[in-house]
Amino acid sequence: QVQLVESGGDSVQAGGSLRLSCRVSGYIAKIGAMGWFRQVPGKEREGVGLICRGLKTTYADSVKGRFTISLDNGPDTLSLQMNSLKPEDTGTYFCAASDDYCPALSSVYFRSWGQGTQVTVSS
Repeated sequence: QVQLVESGGDSVQAGGSLRLSCRVSGYIAKIGAMGWFRQVPGKEREGVGLICRGLKTTYADSVKGRFTISLDNGPDTLSLQMNSLKPEDTGTYFCAASDDYCPALSSVYFRSWGQGTQVTVSS
């Protein structure tokens, strides 16, 4: 079992920055990749980016060059640095863990999920 707890969500103006964190605990050794997803009401959960155990990263086209995923203090803290935020980045952001090594950026490959943290970007 893996437990995930997100933090850092807030309301910001367009062009601003936020840093989300995800505290990871439990059976960390089985994790092959970790990712960030986001969701707005009425829409499917979409992948933002992921980082594999070997530190390879993958990002959605919509956030490339603006968002950065990293592991801080080893594998137990996942971060998402978000710069140049846009109103369309608004949503609930979820941290997730997959047993697969470097899966595609799709929620179907991620078994463990946090409760989410709200990000609101105003124009």
